[in-house]
Amino acid sequence: MNSTVSTLRALLNPRSVAVYGASSDPGKFGGRVMRFLLQHGYRGRIVPVHPDAAEILGVPAVARLDGSGIPVDACLLALPSAHLAAAIEDCGRAGAHGAVVITADFAETGPEGAARQEELLAIARHHGLRLIGPNCLGFINPQLRLALTSSVALATEPMPCGSIGLACQSGSLMASLISHAQDTGAGLSIAASLGNQADIELCDLVEYFIEDEATRAICLYIEGLKDGRRFLELARRARAAGKPVLAVKAGRSEAGQKLAQSHTASLAGSYAVWAAACRDHAVILLDDPEALIYCADFLVRCGVPSCPTVAVISPSGGTVAVTGDRVAAAGLALADPGDGTKNALRALLPPGRLVNPLDVGGLPRASGLDSALTAYELLARDPAVGAILIAVATTPQLEDKVRQWGQAALALEKPTAILLTPGTLVDGARRALKEIGCPYTNRLDDALRVLRAATDYGAALRDSAPQAVAEGSLAAPACKHAARLQAGRLNEPETKALLRACGIRTTEDIVATTVEDALAQARRIGYPVALKGVSRELVHKSEAGAVRLDLADDGALCSAWQAIAAGLAQYRPGALLDGCVVQPMLRGGIELIVGCRWDAQFGAVILAGSGGVLVEILDDVQMAVAPVSVEGAKRMVMRLRIAPALAGARGRKPADIGALAETVARLGELAAALGPRLSELDINPLLVLEAGRGVIALDGRATLTD
Repeated sequence: MNSTVSTLRALLNPRSVAVYGASSDPGKFGGRVMRFLLQHGYRGRIVPVHPDAAEILGVPAVARLDGSGIPVDACLLALPSAHLAAAIEDCGRAGAHGAVVITADFAETGPEGAARQEELLAIARHHGLRLIGPNCLGFINPQLRLALTSSVALATEPMPCGSIGLACQSGSLMASLISHAQDTGAGLSIAASLGNQADIELCDLVEYFIEDEATRAICLYIEGLKDGRRFLELARRARAAGKPVLAVKAGRSEAGQKLAQSHTASLAGSYAVWAAACRDHAVILLDDPEALIYCADFLVRCGVPSCPTVAVISPSGGTVAVTGDRVAAAGLALADPGDGTKNALRALLPPGRLVNPLDVGGLPRASGLDSALTAYELLARDPAVGAILIAVATTPQLEDKVRQWGQAALALEKPTAILLTPGTLVDGARRALKEIGCPYTNRLDDALRVLRAATDYGAALRDSAPQAVAEGSLAAPACKHAARLQAGRLNEPETKALLRACGIRTTEDIVATTVEDALAQARRIGYPVALKGVSRELVHKSEAGAVRLDLADDGALCSAWQAIAAGLAQYRPGALLDGCVVQPMLRGGIELIVGCRWDAQFGAVILAGSGGVLVEILDDVQMAVAPVSVEGAKRMVMRLRIAPALAGARGRKPADIGALAETVARLGELAAALGPRLSELDINPLLVLEAGRGVIALDGRATLTD
């Protein structure tokens, strides 16, 4: 256990707490903190710190912690910013493990606030004191009945105690999710707001949760990471520990970001990279903060589906039909139960009903309760059914049926999402499920999110973990080659030379500086040929009309040269045409794009997708954090929508998927080896030939930085 985790263990599980700014006024932050500590019955010692008061709400107070002789593990600071430095000095001198700084107006306000924040951090570091915040709402530890927070969400009792660890980069959102957990019966081990993360940051909390025995699932609201690579390593550790990580990432939209210069950069936007990194590391990425609690609670209490299939049950035919449609639309597969299960269900139910989705409504009252339970049990015991969705509609014996279903789901350990649709009419059923500890949802969207998260997590666990890749061996010659190149945009021949140094096959290109040179090359190669303009000002050649294909003779080539020169002048006035590349026309194969770029969060990122001039329109891409193994690269490309064509669909000959995967892996290693110096690189198109014939880069461009 590292020192930060040890400190957090003491800070988040304190035997005693001090409250600076303690007050008896509930309208003040320090007043609310004191009331919540007393109201929830914190099991440790409370030490109010106040310069004048002898006691606060009946609790003896001290003017200073240092010199009081009272050992304190955690301090909460609810003070005006002008008094914080002295308070942190006092905490440090008294030997506290850490302090929670609620006060705002620091780095979030600009450079002056950032400077004040650094001053506080310097004082804390001098004393070995760790800080949560500033500009946060503190934390709760329901196991200790500790509410070290000023959030009004804690005015409601009881605190939701359980095994979900929650870390939020938003105090108000943390408070809302605490309330949500209270309403749904979900339980939290720790819920912490991190604020500005001046010291303790999100990854520190994740590492604590991985090692915390009370935490079985980890929920995160993320606005940004200080160290994306560390986050992914912690995700690997959480996976190995059997603790699902679920995250909501703010900033999904690419609006306002700098326009990308390359296809890869425009396709691999920041959120797209997030999604790829999370998928490959078994992190469930969600789009709704409340779903964090629903989904984590389901995984903790119901477990992971054994296979990615769903059975639907409802006592309403209409609800069955709608729910079955929505399950399919959510990308979930309806289960096909075995013959034994089907025959048993048909004997139980009126003739003509589907087995999945299954309508258990309209059964005789005398046997309806038992039949509804038996139908569930038959599906739950079928190995072809991974999870079950029970969509509860108005029905006779509603509360009894729901209780039976919930008890059976827990007893049989079959992941089951119970959806309670009829509003307040089923409040009794909600209470019944809470009593037995069975989760439920009130909206179909939430039930589908729960099932999708559980099946995705199960699929990620069944998939092999990302393999470690030895960096540098294949990329070493390319790195030496890159060291000789100047920073800036590389033209096509320069980019291809870099690729060849990395062992990636390309067309052999010589730049013709005059039309006469181009004619000589074309005659040597043999018509038909392709002619492409070369200029550092050319970002996308096709947009500038700088790619001319199927040139059949000298006259066509001369006309194409003139058109390329005119197009460049119009596309970028004053741009210099360095010449043109003459290439043979290659036939057959499938055009893909393979590229890489440097991402601020996760470093080198590799991309593969459907290529050609319509690459952004097709939007058929897959990404991974580089480097990737050849096997990992193969999984990437086989997730593409074009993958059936690569595999040989509709009578096509299979493409050389092995050579494609090796090319992706080689480029990923180059990207990881060059690091931020390789800002971006496109191979577009990469022509994937028939199996056994390899791949060949037809075009490429790159940008190097200093």
